[in-house]
Amino acid sequence: MPNAKQTEQIARGAGFIAALDQSGGSTPKALRQYGVPETAYADEAGMFDLIHAMRARIIKSPAFTGDKVVGAILFEQTMDRTIDGIPTATYLWEQRGVVPFLKIDRGLEAEVDGCQLMKPIPGLEALLARAIAAGIYGTKERSVISAAHAAGIQAVVDQQFALGEQVLAAGLVPIIEPEVTISIADKAEAEAILRDALLAALDRVSAPVMLKLTLPSVPNFYKPLVDHPRVLKVVALSGGYSRDQANAMLAQNTGIIASFSRALTEGLSAQQTDAEFDAMLGAAIDAIHAASVAG
Repeated sequence: MPNAKQTEQIARGAGFIAALDQSGGSTPKALRQYGVPETAYADEAGMFDLIHAMRARIIKSPAFTGDKVVGAILFEQTMDRTIDGIPTATYLWEQRGVVPFLKIDRGLEAEVDGCQLMKPIPGLEALLARAIAAGIYGTKERSVISAAHAAGIQAVVDQQFALGEQVLAAGLVPIIEPEVTISIADKAEAEAILRDALLAALDRVSAPVMLKLTLPSVPNFYKPLVDHPRVLKVVALSGGYSRDQANAMLAQNTGIIASFSRALTEGLSAQQTDAEFDAMLGAAIDAIHAASVAG
């Protein structure tokens, strides 16, 4: 059963969820943005050592606490590592008051009907058992919608909720993430199809879930999802918007909080002193928190 205190913290939503879950494919770009070139590491092991050092620096920063960061999404390797000798998820909750989640998807299939389903997740039951043993509260799993195609979007929602039921059965809370690509011409139409499909699926789901959605073209378009009794919380991804742009859009959506990745780490650099780093991160956290609670 999910931790009741953690559930209350997420449901209250007095802050945002930090997405610290870049995986193998997106890590080189995240490191480049942090000022670490690909010449700084010789292999994948070295790359993951460096990204863990960056994540640990963020998590240990004075501003990164449950007062404004209610949760954090981790990559599997981050869950398996430690911070100051303490398993990462344990450190997050016990030292920082931040609820830990785990990214469980294994990437995306090729596009069909304008959408990308998740690849199969081998060893899912074992992964979920490890997550529970590590102190993880919930999971995150991402699909992508790049066209207002009803059959494609329905396939995404069906797969997401089938996986969500497996996560719920294991005793974790799923963050269902059907991301709508922000640059498509028919984004608003895709969101309308998605909202209807999600509402229908929520009426059948066995226990409350979370939703992670692209910021909608029409403010408060997802309010029926926010208000649904089977939704613990709706969180928003930044999706390629700048932090200022994402924050401005987020503030117009009542009851939705941020779950930003790149928009959180924007401007952070390995070359900054701890004082500079903490000041930059603190300002980012303050701005994202303010937008998250504005509604």
